[in-house]
Amino acid sequence: MKDFIYYAPTEVVFGEDSEKQVASLVKKYGGKRVLVHYGGQSAKKSGLLDNIFGLLNEGGIEFFELGGVVPNPRLSKVREGIALCREQKIDFILAVGGGSVIDSAKAIAYGVPYNGDVWDFYLGKATAETCLPVATVLTIPAAGSEMSESSVITNEDGDVKLGYSNNISRPKFAIMNPVRTYTLPPYQTAAGVTDMIMHTMERYFTHDDDMTLTDSVAEALMRTLKDSVMEVLKNPTDYRHRAQIMWGGSIAHNGLTGCGLSDDWATHQLEHELSGMFDATHGAGLAAIWPSWARYVYKENVSRFVRFAVNVMGVENDFTNPEATALKGIEAMEEFYHAIGMPINIHELIGREVTDKEILEMVRKCSRNYTTTQGRFKVLQVEDMEAIYRMAK
Repeated sequence: MKDFIYYAPTEVVFGEDSEKQVASLVKKYGGKRVLVHYGGQSAKKSGLLDNIFGLLNEGGIEFFELGGVVPNPRLSKVREGIALCREQKIDFILAVGGGSVIDSAKAIAYGVPYNGDVWDFYLGKATAETCLPVATVLTIPAAGSEMSESSVITNEDGDVKLGYSNNISRPKFAIMNPVRTYTLPPYQTAAGVTDMIMHTMERYFTHDDDMTLTDSVAEALMRTLKDSVMEVLKNPTDYRHRAQIMWGGSIAHNGLTGCGLSDDWATHQLEHELSGMFDATHGAGLAAIWPSWARYVYKENVSRFVRFAVNVMGVENDFTNPEATALKGIEAMEEFYHAIGMPINIHELIGREVTDKEILEMVRKCSRNYTTTQGRFKVLQVEDMEAIYRMAK
């Protein structure tokens, strides 16, 4: 078991009508001039934004708007937000939306007090020492950004998608009302749950096998998410299962399922190049790449894949042939992805064959111009990255 520090300072306010507490929570954490950051038109059409604006007005909190965040949030929008915050002397950022909006809010929060270019943090050229406080009203459970230290941004100059993690940006509070997720399209719901499960699997597939409690939490979480997504795809207004998914997304990425373990994240890094190049939905991209990663690396620790197959996917253990059990677990995961409408290869993701030129470009970006490896379960060299992309094509 690895030594660990578990840090999850976000105050979670969960339940129906929980957004009614937004003004008191903003005041609690010192917000006086607030940037309300959001995505497209859905938050407006649903009435949520008007509700939030009304509650802030009633609470006497001055606020400014910045919408237009898109999936795979763009650096240009972050820079626009930084300029607005400086101009209006914003002291608090409230993200209303899902992971893309929250990630964009975190990036803006880093950039406002920084004298250089905010992209420096994502390139690893600088470390953020301070940032504006961030909070969120979550509408799309998926990324877990509402409780995490992570932010992933796409730079349109070269379609480069990079992440930056720093505990100072963990949201002060997260308002979670499962009712607000009832109208999510089935594809978005399924992609979100795929992302949650993958956040758990990136920590679960490890060579550390003596942290029984963490493993059991992860397995229970993955089983619950698998069961709940099937239920909400049949009945979108099933509050019980919408609630499991919403809370599950936070648990999957607030660090709990990684306590005492060495995490991997190779699948995420490989996928970032897919969504960066093809503007694909992140969760769907993870589904497209994971089966090939799994088949490429499973022999590094067959017993770990056997445990996943039996305890998560419900595969019967063939004690005489562990490799067969491991492979059946991967196949069962593919069947689950298809059952919820997710792809299991790049062709299914983007609707065509990926070219050799595109594969080599993704390899170049994933390896940071051939300067770095990815992953820990199996440390992926440049040739390994290429092999996995080719398996997944």
